[in-house]
Amino acid sequence: MAKEELIQFEGLVTEILPDARYRVQLDAGHEIVAYTAGKMKKNRIKTLAGDRVTIEMSPYDLEKGRLIFRHKDERPGGAGAPRGAPPRGQFRRR
Repeated sequence: MAKEELIQFEGLVTEILPDARYRVQLDAGHEIVAYTAGKMKKNRIKTLAGDRVTIEMSPYDLEKGRLIFRHKDERPGGAGAPRGAPPRGQFRRR
């Protein structure tokens, strides 16, 4: 294994912590603390508790990781406005 090679895992965000950190339950059963990657901050990708994510970790420290991808919601009707929200364009302007 090369020194720069990182390990990728998938998991579920269980808790949002201060300072843009998240507690993530990996599919393997381990629980780690992860921070948001720079590209996710730059593109303003929000992560909530219950989201499926991909984590990148160094083989030297298996307690911390970098959150690099948020998987799309697989529930039907997950994309778009939440239920009960008014359709777009129906706001009254002053």
